[in-house]
Amino acid sequence: MLRKTRICLAAVFFIGLTLLFLDFTGALHAWLGWMAKLQFLPAVLALNVVVIVALVALTLVFGRIYCSVICPLGVMQDIFGWLGKRTKKNRYSYSKEMAWLRYAMLAVLVVALVAGVGTIVQLLAPYSTFGRIATMLLQPIWMAGNNMFASMAEHYDSYAFYSVDVWMRSMPVFLIALVTLVVLAVLAWRNGRTYCNTICPVGTVLSFFARFSWLKIRFDADKCKNCSLCTKNCKAACIDFKNHTVDYSRCVVCGDCIESCKFGALSLTPSPSRGGEGSIYSQAQSGGQEVTTPLPPAGGAGGGASRRSFLLATALATSAALAQEKKKLDGGLAEIADKKAPERQTPLVPPGSQSLKNMQTRCTGCQLCVSECPNGVLRPSTDLLHLMQPEMSFERGYCRPECTRCSDVCPVGAIKPLDEVEKTSIQIGHAVVSADHCISALGEDECGNCARHCPTGAIEMVPSDPDDDLSPSVPAVNETACIGCGACEYLCPVSPFSAIYVEGHEVHKSI
Repeated sequence: MLRKTRICLAAVFFIGLTLLFLDFTGALHAWLGWMAKLQFLPAVLALNVVVIVALVALTLVFGRIYCSVICPLGVMQDIFGWLGKRTKKNRYSYSKEMAWLRYAMLAVLVVALVAGVGTIVQLLAPYSTFGRIATMLLQPIWMAGNNMFASMAEHYDSYAFYSVDVWMRSMPVFLIALVTLVVLAVLAWRNGRTYCNTICPVGTVLSFFARFSWLKIRFDADKCKNCSLCTKNCKAACIDFKNHTVDYSRCVVCGDCIESCKFGALSLTPSPSRGGEGSIYSQAQSGGQEVTTPLPPAGGAGGGASRRSFLLATALATSAALAQEKKKLDGGLAEIADKKAPERQTPLVPPGSQSLKNMQTRCTGCQLCVSECPNGVLRPSTDLLHLMQPEMSFERGYCRPECTRCSDVCPVGAIKPLDEVEKTSIQIGHAVVSADHCISALGEDECGNCARHCPTGAIEMVPSDPDDDLSPSVPAVNETACIGCGACEYLCPVSPFSAIYVEGHEVHKSI
């Protein structure tokens, strides 16, 4: 029952979290958003004491069950490992813990968090890695499928679906997600939980507590026939059948070993009383391993150590489905060039993030806010130090004052929750006019599009010559009233670079 229960719970979390990243309507967050907040590293960065205590308590009772049930990246590796086992059964073998690598990766993560080097944090964080794969690789395919159904529904005058733009948010981040998926797939296909027990810093932290868990998988040496099936089916490579030992710092309590044992020699049992007269086990712990042997010495080593078998795996490649956009024509006569992002001196980060520093030190780059943004404003940063963290740009839309989706879904507190009233009073940047490109300033036409659509009334058209009321009108920005929403930049008819753009603020202000 252990294995079946674990698979059912893991399926619930994996499907739920995947749908949370694929959903572009925001409808599923109310039902599934709590799953993102249960992830260990986001809970630590959000200082969510309740979740942290609950996960530590769960580990102290069951061991590293978090890694095989709650963590979506761990479940994804189990799926690849299961596919590998279908091609060849009994493929794993016991290997000693690579403690130096595990603790080195944990130290790198801690230093990166303290130093605010977000790129390293995002590459090591398991939840962020899964979010990057789901958002950059799977969501475009999901959206393209939605568009296909929308086209079919339109044919029957139905509005059950609506078409959405499918576009490349960031080529560097797409490639990182693709390479990560291929590497994880190959490692899991060949060796099971290699990533979890050598690289993942969350697994290393939980391993400290797993050593002292109440329930553990234990040997009954009297029943064991040294057939090695437990070791050959242990994807964590933590069972030494010859010595009847389990490395509990690496065991993810998947139950595969119990399922594969034909003699009932393995079971998930509570810790036996120590020193008790009726105890059937004597225990010794050394370096994260608990050796359990019957009080009468077990006879016979039996069986040779099985060797790890290698299977040549074909690299798993996936590509995002990118929608082909039709050319946009001005009155059917001239092609309109697509908007391009200006070179901003200071990046724009969403309202609620408070400052660039807060975003850079707390964001894990999970891409949930990027996948949920309904206006196409958020996309992963291409800055080397903060690669994959969200930033704003207005080629496809602007940050509508009534939208608080990104602050609603952020599980780490990098974007604080806001209501609509609070958002309209936060200044994330201010508009800057480029008079050399403005068609009103150049006298080509009376435009005023930016002033008409400014939601805060921060832009007005004034004569370019204060002494001549008949001189061409130019937009003037009241920086104290501008909130940096980007409506002016997005709706400016000048392309590819708008004649008015938004410059970010390092620290957000309330106006």
